[in-house]
Amino acid sequence: MFLFPSHPSAVINKRWKAIFAVCVLFALGSCGITALFPFEYRADAQVLIISKSRYGVDPYTVVKSAERVGENIAEVMKTDDFFEKVTLLRQYPFDRSVFEEVSPRVRRRRWQKAVSASVVYGTGVLNVGAYGRTPKAAVDLAGAVVETLETKGWEYVGGDVTIRAVNHPAATRFPARPNIFLNTFFGFLAGLLLMGTLVFRRYA
Repeated sequence: MFLFPSHPSAVINKRWKAIFAVCVLFALGSCGITALFPFEYRADAQVLIISKSRYGVDPYTVVKSAERVGENIAEVMKTDDFFEKVTLLRQYPFDRSVFEEVSPRVRRRRWQKAVSASVVYGTGVLNVGAYGRTPKAAVDLAGAVVETLETKGWEYVGGDVTIRAVNHPAATRFPARPNIFLNTFFGFLAGLLLMGTLVFRRYA
């Protein structure tokens, strides 16, 4: 008598416990690997870029000009010059040790990883983010970046622009990177994808 192979869905229904167990193992493995890396918190702040409008210039043009300035500042924040200005603010005791006794290339890479910026288009607002091993370290670094933008930002964009903090730094409650929850979820999906592929190849 000829026997037809079991349908994949029937196999999944029959062996769902084993499939789920493998998914859980993948999720736990991903969680364990993530835990090996140092956790960092993120502090977020916002600054408003105010372009001094000239007579006859419509508000739309002023906002677009502020957006362009924000894009330039976001790139300037990654530079060595901006880093040096931030580190001069000793009233913000963020962890400077990670930038010391390393090559200029490594220091630059670490600095670019420690800060971020993005423009909220249509508003002239610049989102500023900073990372630290503790919430306080992240807040201190973000505060130093914001104050540097307020006091020294005009050097990069000219005197016709004012930068003002509108939201002071606030840290996340949980580590922002590595994202243990997201990595665990992806680990579970990887286990599900692997087992699903094996089942369909075996019984297709």
